[in-house]
Amino acid sequence: MARLSLPTTARLSSSLRVDPANNTVIKALNRLSRPSLLSLVLDWLDERNQSLCPPLLLRPDVPEDEDEDDFYPPVHSLPELRDLYESMQARKGGRREVVDRILEGDWRYGLSLYQLAMADLQYLYDHPGSLKWTAYRIQLLKTPGHEDDAEGPEKPDKESLAVPRFHPSTFLQNLQGEVLPDVKAHYNFDRPKGMPLLLLRIFVIDSPYNTDLAVSTRHRGRPNSTGNGNSTTSFDASRTIYVAFPDASPHIYITKSASGASGAAGSAAGEAKSLRALVVEGIPKALSRPRERYALKSTNLATKNLAAMLVHKGAGRTNAAAAGWGVYAGTATADIKADSPLQTLLPTPPLSDASGVEVEEERGTKRRRVGDLREEEDEKQAKRARVAALARFGNAARVDDGKGVERLDVLIEDPFPADVVSEEEDEGEDDTAVVARRKAKGRQSMLDMSISQDLEDGDDGRRERGGKEGDRGWTPQVRISLHGSHVFAGVRQLVEAGIVDGERMPGWLTGEEGVTIGAVRHGRIRGFKGSGV
Repeated sequence: MARLSLPTTARLSSSLRVDPANNTVIKALNRLSRPSLLSLVLDWLDERNQSLCPPLLLRPDVPEDEDEDDFYPPVHSLPELRDLYESMQARKGGRREVVDRILEGDWRYGLSLYQLAMADLQYLYDHPGSLKWTAYRIQLLKTPGHEDDAEGPEKPDKESLAVPRFHPSTFLQNLQGEVLPDVKAHYNFDRPKGMPLLLLRIFVIDSPYNTDLAVSTRHRGRPNSTGNGNSTTSFDASRTIYVAFPDASPHIYITKSASGASGAAGSAAGEAKSLRALVVEGIPKALSRPRERYALKSTNLATKNLAAMLVHKGAGRTNAAAAGWGVYAGTATADIKADSPLQTLLPTPPLSDASGVEVEEERGTKRRRVGDLREEEDEKQAKRARVAALARFGNAARVDDGKGVERLDVLIEDPFPADVVSEEEDEGEDDTAVVARRKAKGRQSMLDMSISQDLEDGDDGRRERGGKEGDRGWTPQVRISLHGSHVFAGVRQLVEAGIVDGERMPGWLTGEEGVTIGAVRHGRIRGFKGSGV
């Protein structure tokens, strides 16, 4: 540990070692499976990682009989240690054996922050659905044309297609400058296999130091609620945030913080949200340059599936061509030639009568039974439902496509139909007379109370922009929430089964809007701008 530590704005070094007895280290290793843990250790023992992941090796000047009582004696060389872990891969065993060997043997003096980052990333790759991601759009802000405009709120430039340049080292330097001096962070970049994005892991610690004091659990002795003196430290208040930068896309994905709780857990959750807010606010500032300022705008898309995020907010052609429009988003040359909307020849309709089995009737030969007619009618309806599902969803929303969204929350803001509200006996009467007569009959319903309130206010506050002043309507509080491993694939199965009418179904139920949270008005997700161009 350094003799003198001063508060600084520099970020944490990847070579800082964390005590192996720390709960964060033990938890990071114990949640990995034995094969993943052994594969991770072999990556630590690679020659390229020795500057940040050095194990304990036996020095040549130390006698061999000195470590006779050691349960895990150190080996002489790196290849020998690598052979030892490879032999553990070849035989069966438990995870506890590998963890004890790491913490009490080869890395008994601590694991570096880089090793902890590799362990967290390994768990993320083994469990892709362990984190929930939120997509944000990087939007350019308008440059004030006058000094008076600079004092007001910044406005986004919706017509601009500018995308900021991204250089990792410069971005990290600017990001650390935006974080408060009493907060330190460790940054680690990685590129997942098979995904066109760059993943940034931010390990935030509430400490003013960038030395061993930042990761030490002994320099504070504040008692907590249980009376223990050393359980509440700056290292225990650390939080991890992931930021994904997709290639050639004006979007970024940020992990969401955990939900709050009561008591000490609630204070820790509030601290996590505040630390995350500091980092999220600093990201657009780190991307900005003089006279070129950017801001992050939420896209109302949140999911645990990164593959689904890349489909809707990535660099491909599926951003504004989801669901049934995906036939125009082919990436291969053959797809572009066959699926182009400029083709003059119409494609063969799917599930057409030419490809199916047509039942020909012979007039005057046999009389069909009633059961046969019902079966034929059921087959026609099932075929019509399959054609409607194929037209509305295309090749998307398959159960096994690996691009599922697990939740959809929608608020319906469409006004209630006026012909349903009125009754035959109410024809010819105005709204005031109808409400007064219904109120005199007995208990006033919620519908009548809503109409009365609208009449008193003179405006229901829910009219669409550009509507007439006299348009009034009651809007019920209707919320739709779909849950599952792949909600849009479930909707497609309902359409194919004939439970949901695929021809009259709104577009936001097919996933073509590219949002998971929104308010629907007149059948459209409010604020949806297609590709944003």
